[in-house]
Amino acid sequence: MSIDELADGLLAKAASNESGRSSVTVYSRPGARLRQTLIALAAGQVMGEYKSPGDASVLCLRGRVVLRAGDAERELGPGDLLAVPPQRHDIRALELSVLLLTVALH
Repeated sequence: MSIDELADGLLAKAASNESGRSSVTVYSRPGARLRQTLIALAAGQVMGEYKSPGDASVLCLRGRVVLRAGDAERELGPGDLLAVPPQRHDIRALELSVLLLTVALH
């Protein structure tokens, strides 16, 4: 599987989807505690506020996003990796972006 090829396809879908987003699970299996999801967001789109179901990290592969948790914000660009805070948070795309979200379920 080529993450770059998947990212290209997701970017095209996100740009044409009314929601401005597209995603695909790249790793998971029945009973697995680890899940990885590739996510594309059009500029200005927000992954609404949510609480992670487990320990998580987000790796920005393309574009720029802002992760906001409470009063704290962190901007990520290509190659930036951030542990997702355990409290409620959201992610806003500053430009057309691709993220790899990794979650270790409890």
